[in-house]
Amino acid sequence: MPLNSPRRSALADQVIDALREPITSGEWPVGSRIPTEPELVERLGVARNTVREAIRALAHNGLLDIRQGSGTYVVATSELAGVMHRRFARADPVHIAEVRATLEAEAARLAARRRNEQELRQLYALLEQREAAWASGDVERFVQADVTLHLAVVKASHNEVLTAVYADLGAVLRDYLRLDVGERLRPEEHLDHGRMIDAIRDGDAETAAREAASYTAHCRGADCG
Repeated sequence: MPLNSPRRSALADQVIDALREPITSGEWPVGSRIPTEPELVERLGVARNTVREAIRALAHNGLLDIRQGSGTYVVATSELAGVMHRRFARADPVHIAEVRATLEAEAARLAARRRNEQELRQLYALLEQREAAWASGDVERFVQADVTLHLAVVKASHNEVLTAVYADLGAVLRDYLRLDVGERLRPEEHLDHGRMIDAIRDGDAETAAREAASYTAHCRGADCG
């Protein structure tokens, strides 16, 4: 969704591109606070008004969220992801859970058939990180670790369209998971993802899909109506 503003300067367009790059590359991940205006002015060598104009443009496109008194945060990695987030931010949590289960089940099924050894090693490493995040009791750390693991499973499906759709829905799914988990991690609500990764390792597509779907078969902290 490019901005078609004849009043915007060519320099502002260059700054927009310069700020978009660390967002889309993951250098500034979703949920992170970007450098302050003075830091960006120094880094880019442009006037503060130009930086402010670029930030407003990226906020309008849905990549950034300007929070007065707190800073500016990354909320999406692409314009389409920003649109998805605005469109579905208030969607019924049950519907989000159903979409997530559908996408992740098919991704796990395909990953069991198509993953390579490097991807399998990464999946086990991310599984360990997810378990460590759970053990730490840090909700935000766990949410990020869980989302990262599931995205890696989707990427291991080797389906570019599925991966792109899932990535564009990332902010929506992350918000859903944060709501579902609630304010603290409860031992009785821990979901073992090891069986899914083992099934992907073994090439057991149906078990991998069944396990992936089971993780979103119920809502916990979310209001499921």
